[in-house]
Amino acid sequence: MELSQEEIYSKVLRAGRRTYFFDVRETKASDYYLTITESKKFTNEDGTFYYKKHKIYLYKEDFTEFKDTLGDMMNFIIKERGDEVISERHQKNYSSEKNNHFAAAQNSNGFTDLNFEDI
Repeated sequence: MELSQEEIYSKVLRAGRRTYFFDVRETKASDYYLTITESKKFTNEDGTFYYKKHKIYLYKEDFTEFKDTLGDMMNFIIKERGDEVISERHQKNYSSEKNNHFAAAQNSNGFTDLNFEDI
């Protein structure tokens, strides 16, 4: 007989095509742990949807180091790239190579010299 694991405390974070589920669960020894699930929505060619899920199990003995490392990584990203989201980079057809060609072609007058081979 399989026992179902109930969530003791849950929160959901919707972020575009991704949804994050934070669930507190109970171990067999009656202690708590955290699961973080990322669910990402995809579309089949016929228009139907499916989801891919990834799950992390986080136990209390790892909380401090996990929190410190996560904070460290987030601070690094914000320090290096700022907190502004560059939405263009989140689009399907974004090509950093294409943008690098245009940026490199810009002359000192602020105009862009284009070669049709670059397009």
